[in-house]
Amino acid sequence: MIKPNVTAEERPYHHGDLHRAIVNAALEVLRETQSTEFSLRELARRAGVSHNAPYKHFGDKRELLTAVSAMGFEFLAERMTHAMEGLSSPRARLSALTRSYVRHGVENPALYRLMFGGLLSGPDYGRPVIERVAAEKTKVLIAETIVHGALGRAIPNTLRNERKIAGATLIYWSLVHGLTTLLVDRLAGPMGKSDELSESVLLCMLDGLATKLPALPLGTWVGARASEE
Repeated sequence: MIKPNVTAEERPYHHGDLHRAIVNAALEVLRETQSTEFSLRELARRAGVSHNAPYKHFGDKRELLTAVSAMGFEFLAERMTHAMEGLSSPRARLSALTRSYVRHGVENPALYRLMFGGLLSGPDYGRPVIERVAAEKTKVLIAETIVHGALGRAIPNTLRNERKIAGATLIYWSLVHGLTTLLVDRLAGPMGKSDELSESVLLCMLDGLATKLPALPLGTWVGARASEE
């Protein structure tokens, strides 16, 4: 399983793999400093390439941070998938998914803020394409777990149920993202109790959703969009 804490020694670089080397260097700096205030020149130095080399793959720093955020969503989706492996109960799968989601944020605060903050939003509030594609995998994992019965009963994935599935996904994601953000920003804690807090919040949410599935209002959506259309 790929992990976001790639070290210089572990970083696989050779000619033709410069893109990944620069992204891994950015992930490394982000983990060490918990800040996006780094330069492409610094990343080039860490990757052991010329200071102009990053510009062969990234037009500017925003493009680089977009690739870093997309990689963060890839890490999150892999982590969630791995956490659910071998679990047959939909409820157990949702619980494992929740713990892994919250841990991802707690263990990588700056990366989580980059993934879910407004730094990469454009003037029309849209998000970059590669980031949206990667983030979609996270949403799909959540929705599929709900469809398969994590709320106490299976929900047929039909057009008729589309808005209810989206509504349940939104409520779940809002709650878990809220908890993660509170932990990351030290407004709840301690971080070492993230698993217990995740389970407690999840149980409260499930009590409500087991009673009623709210349909998402017409014209609204869940997940990143190209623009505020």
